[in-house]
Amino acid sequence: MKLQCDVEVVNRMLPSFGMKSRGKGVRAVVSIGKHLDKSGQRSGIYMMICTAKDRTGSKYKLRDNIEKFFTWFVEEGKATVRLKEPAVDVCLSKADANSLKNFLSAARLADRGSDTSSLPLSTLTPARAKDVEQPKKKLSVMSKKDYPLTSNFPYSLEQLQVSYCKLSRVDMRMLSLKALRRLDLSNNHIKKLPATIGDLGCLSELILHNNHLEAFGEALCSSTLQQTLQVLDLSQNRLRFLPARFCQLRELMNLKLDDNKLAGLPFQIGRLSKLKFLSAAHNQLTVLPADFFKLSLENLDLFGNPFIQPNPLDHTMQLAFPLPLQELASRAAADLRMPYGPHLIPAHLCGDLEAAKTCECGRACVSFYIKTAVSMNLHQVSHTVVLVDDMGGTEAPVQQHFCSLRCYSEFLDGCLQRGLR
Repeated sequence: MKLQCDVEVVNRMLPSFGMKSRGKGVRAVVSIGKHLDKSGQRSGIYMMICTAKDRTGSKYKLRDNIEKFFTWFVEEGKATVRLKEPAVDVCLSKADANSLKNFLSAARLADRGSDTSSLPLSTLTPARAKDVEQPKKKLSVMSKKDYPLTSNFPYSLEQLQVSYCKLSRVDMRMLSLKALRRLDLSNNHIKKLPATIGDLGCLSELILHNNHLEAFGEALCSSTLQQTLQVLDLSQNRLRFLPARFCQLRELMNLKLDDNKLAGLPFQIGRLSKLKFLSAAHNQLTVLPADFFKLSLENLDLFGNPFIQPNPLDHTMQLAFPLPLQELASRAAADLRMPYGPHLIPAHLCGDLEAAKTCECGRACVSFYIKTAVSMNLHQVSHTVVLVDDMGGTEAPVQQHFCSLRCYSEFLDGCLQRGLR
């Protein structure tokens, strides 16, 4: 049984001599197996640690020789085995969590002298050079014939690109790469993203360009990606909409949505306060959400969308007289910024409050409002703007909501006065 990880062997006697350990592990292969003594007879089960400098390995007897296991951080790939003789602590880190658990279970059995016949133990042999080399940080697989079918991806990968491999789904082996910062699965045939991508706690770049995606799951928007994801490329897919919770990915700085079938952008897109680069060219956008005013971009590309020609007189009225009590209560909760959640009110009401719009007067409206579109020069929200159409325009329609007939009438009066001037 072998485990690839970083190892530091700490002599517990060092402090008594006024010395400290260097506190840094080295890449190693730790094995549990049978050791042949000089007479050629099997003398017991040992743990052997092989490093690049010592490939023949240092051996430690296991039976009745383990004082304690420290496993508080085993889920993070860390553990310590304290031996009685010699008085050392074997500190293991950067290991695959499941492999580490199996390794520790085998060590416990060997320490107790239990029946180890069921364990895959062989005679201890020196490690190969490739097994103790520095962990691989970056890997690119650019063709199907190079795709690893029988071996795992190196656990230490921080950047992984798998393109042109005709993948129809995300390989679950990729989702165990806890150090992964950049995952590029562009130019494949992926139709659906597993929610477990959200468990990649270090992922800051997710590239899914040119696949067959039809949806971006809400579970991903509520995962740890909220704190880590900065670059997201969903261009050249089959997306028709993005979930309402998409704007919980508040660390996003670069978002690419070109060449999809999007009929609209998330209505709370203004919450992406760190967003600097947005491209959504060649979609089916007819109007931008009202929150678009809140963005502060460096580069914006909305070319090739069938934007409508805004007319303040064209409106959708969704009002009732008098307003229902639920609408009045929801507006009050939104205006007063009252805390809410499914533990306080029904979940569907939470959804209504999350979808609250802001009237031009500053007050909220939830399910009852008047909606129209106004023209906005995109230079108001972005330093650099790619032309919206072949005519050289940089203006696009933006939704505007009104909480009452009075607010809408005042808006129309203002439009009329500006027109007369």
